[in-house]
Amino acid sequence: MWNEFKQFAMKGNVIDLAVGVIIGGAFGKIVSSLVADVIMPLVGLIIGVADFSKLAYGDLKYGQFIQTVVDFFIISFSIFLFVKFLNRFKKKQEPAPVVAKVDRSEELLAEIRDLLKEDRDILRKNETS
Repeated sequence: MWNEFKQFAMKGNVIDLAVGVIIGGAFGKIVSSLVADVIMPLVGLIIGVADFSKLAYGDLKYGQFIQTVVDFFIISFSIFLFVKFLNRFKKKQEPAPVVAKVDRSEELLAEIRDLLKEDRDILRKNETS
């Protein structure tokens, strides 16, 4: 059982996934700081409200929802730009050439056709000579 677990844990995909999760978490913190410390203060200057989370109507705190939605869109757009940037550096893979596999019966029919053409050409030469 231990060997099976080691084989599973040491597969390239699992390790790549773990590294991706760790880097994603760190990147998420960077983007969250960008949103909270840079973008939202600019939004506050433009529309007068930097933090929507304090908006409420009685006990209904709709401002936190608005803040979460704004954060989501900014974070998702930032990740989109980051992935698009990284994809520029990926080596473009050319599609593998498609080799048409010809059925054996089709090969035989093609050979028969070619032999008949040769016979016809030989007969025409004999008729003209």
